[in-house]
Amino acid sequence: MVKKTLAGILLTLSFSAQAQDLGLELFAGASNYQGDLQEKRYTFQSSKLALGIGASWALTDHLTIRGIFSMGKIEANDRNNQDSFLVARNLHFKSTILEMGFTGQYHIFSTFSARINPYLVAGISVFRHNPYTFDSLGIKYFLKPLSTEGQGLSQYPDRKPYALTQVSLPFGAGIKFAVTDRVSVGWEITLRKTFTDYLDDLSRTYVDENNLLVARGPKAVELAYRTGEVKPGNASYPADGTIRGGADFKDWYYFSGVSVTIKMNNPRFSKSGGYTGKPARTDCPKQVR
Repeated sequence: MVKKTLAGILLTLSFSAQAQDLGLELFAGASNYQGDLQEKRYTFQSSKLALGIGASWALTDHLTIRGIFSMGKIEANDRNNQDSFLVARNLHFKSTILEMGFTGQYHIFSTFSARINPYLVAGISVFRHNPYTFDSLGIKYFLKPLSTEGQGLSQYPDRKPYALTQVSLPFGAGIKFAVTDRVSVGWEITLRKTFTDYLDDLSRTYVDENNLLVARGPKAVELAYRTGEVKPGNASYPADGTIRGGADFKDWYYFSGVSVTIKMNNPRFSKSGGYTGKPARTDCPKQVR
């Protein structure tokens, strides 16, 4: 009984090893963001270049797991909003997103029998962000050290400094086209649900001007409230507690674009170029007499 069980396990492992489909994943497309500085979920105006590289493993003919490192930029500017209040607020930010993601892809059709195959994506990612902006002279400033909403100040014990390394939950959909025996090209869009409202350094309310000035200096006050740059006649700093952003909803970011998968083993086409609908067969070597 034990021998039969061990033989069954070895046979299963051997079959799984042969069935595994190892691939190199390349991605190029656009990154985008939604939060307090961008009203719309997705805009071409704020889209920036995103790139990725990773590896994929086909566990079955429908399920693939993927690990991929991605890099993209996100940004938004109040001047692009439609609401006059938001335009007058005049805040803006940029940030580079560095992400290591692990996702599963569920293909609607068998990857061994379909040239065109839609799929769903879901998983988990760890990413790093660091929002920054430019002052009126064009000088770059990272925003977290300025505590623009009182993060880390003794007067606001409930406002802790936000972490620059966070976890997100990517999910989305795509479609792949088998081009050759080893290469497939696809298009994919994945949304990232985050657990932070500070991708853009903006979430809650203004804090007292004097408290911020003493703790972080005049540049923090200048970059926390920028209405004076566009409306000099209405540049008085808001009172402590005045609404600055909306903390009810967390920020999101997105990647969308073209993916290329290069199979490293088990091509789905025969050597002659015909589509077989199954992994290419590896014949056993002939017996040497």
